[in-house]
Amino acid sequence: MSNVSNAAVVCSNLSFAWPDDTPVFQDLSFTVPAGRTGLVAPNGAGKSTLLKLIAGDLKPATGSVSVTGRLGYLRQSLPLTSDLTVAEVLDVAAVIRAIDAVESGDVDERHFTTIGDDWDIEERTRAQLDRLGLTDLTLDRGLSTLSGGQIISLGLAAQLLKRPDVLLLDEPTNNLDAEARHKLYDVLGEFNGCLLLVSHDRALLDRMQHIAELGNGELRFYGGDFTAYEEAVRAEQEVAEKNVRNAEQELKREKREMQQARERAERRQSNAARNLKSAGLPRIFAGNMKRGAQESAGRAGQMHAARVGEAKARLDEAGRALREEQRLSLELPDTQVPAGRNLFLGEGLQVHHAGRPVFADGGVDLSVRGPERIALTGPNGAGKSTLLRLVTGELTPDSGEIKRNDGRIAYLSQRLDLLDLDRTVAENFAAFAPERPETERMNLLARFLFRGARAHLPVGVLSGGERLRATLACVLCAEPAPQLLLLDEPTNNLDLVSAGQLESALNSYQGAFLVVSHDERFLAEIGVNRWLRLADGTLRETGAPAV
Repeated sequence: MSNVSNAAVVCSNLSFAWPDDTPVFQDLSFTVPAGRTGLVAPNGAGKSTLLKLIAGDLKPATGSVSVTGRLGYLRQSLPLTSDLTVAEVLDVAAVIRAIDAVESGDVDERHFTTIGDDWDIEERTRAQLDRLGLTDLTLDRGLSTLSGGQIISLGLAAQLLKRPDVLLLDEPTNNLDAEARHKLYDVLGEFNGCLLLVSHDRALLDRMQHIAELGNGELRFYGGDFTAYEEAVRAEQEVAEKNVRNAEQELKREKREMQQARERAERRQSNAARNLKSAGLPRIFAGNMKRGAQESAGRAGQMHAARVGEAKARLDEAGRALREEQRLSLELPDTQVPAGRNLFLGEGLQVHHAGRPVFADGGVDLSVRGPERIALTGPNGAGKSTLLRLVTGELTPDSGEIKRNDGRIAYLSQRLDLLDLDRTVAENFAAFAPERPETERMNLLARFLFRGARAHLPVGVLSGGERLRATLACVLCAEPAPQLLLLDEPTNNLDLVSAGQLESALNSYQGAFLVVSHDERFLAEIGVNRWLRLADGTLRETGAPAV
């Protein structure tokens, strides 16, 4: 593990645009110091792009990137082919072959060059795998036999074996079960170099020493963990809201004073005209006096107009410091389910994959009644997604019995593939709820934050968070409304704002839901009242969050 305390990333005047000239960054300068830094921003702001620029995967249009020390980079999507072995992914296969050759008596100079200082590579590799919870992985095992979570942990092990001074991680806890997440937290807590990670995992972000927020063309650093960052932002927003209120009052006052000054000037002019007329002064003298009064009134009017303009500018400036509130505020009365209604009953359910049973002997039993909020936890590869597909009817059990109520079951898979990517949000919504009047549909979409032109964007161009909102709108407001909602790792790849929006939507939903998630804080926020754990082929009620 790195002991370099002066490791850092320095970016100077960085600019980058997509091939269609859409700017992502312009003239961005910052330094990421040694220590653990969490990078946060809404989806689409350029977090992953920034990591790719630092790693050299992308080239900036202008500016420079400087990395002090050896770099490790775990991409969000690992470019791994399934025919690789664990040793090949870890990039230790050639060294191990060279050591084996030397130990068998082959003293070719090439082997010693390949080995370098890595005579202990097998021991270090085994220790690194064990620390990340991959104790049962042999180095000759094929990648095709591993779960998504195991592949992520393996990718991290590969980067740590490089002994990096600077470590970039993009969503490292995606697909990790609770046990693997906690092992990753411990490993990263011991990292002594410069760590910069993108994550929506709030438990991980609360283990950071700095939070860097990307937005409005700059990177702002906050000291402390994510909770401290949220408190700092909240305090900033209270000040910003106070400044906006003061600026609004000032603008009203300046407008009022300008109106009063105009009325006084008009009264003076009217009185002066009457006085001049009654005084019988020569016309040329009267005209000069009238012009002087008008010029004086004009100067006063310009002064007040300038003050109003300045007050408007101060209000605009105060408004820019306000963050747009993105919480969904919904009421979904059509999703109510009577407390006693049986929505799903499965007994002795068994499925076989590649000739082997997924569940233990006798299968599993599952019942869902009324508006239950059920969390389904358990290690990767235990069969949680398989169980959800049995509930929806997408998968037929090899044995066992299933009874479903007439109520609709909606399934949000990890892929968010329910919508037609070529059609707009509004067109997709119309297909799910054709009986609703168009004005009602547009009002509902606005409550899911698709207002005006946003509702007429093709789904294919939306960010992950926007696509989730569009899918939720179509699913929750469809006809008939779903009585049972199934969600499979719904917060994967969601930014923190989008995760908050999902929490808001689920708290408004009055039907039953069954959610698979390793995100403990998310589960705590959505009012789960029943906990199930699937492990070793057995489904058990746990009564409490199970790590």
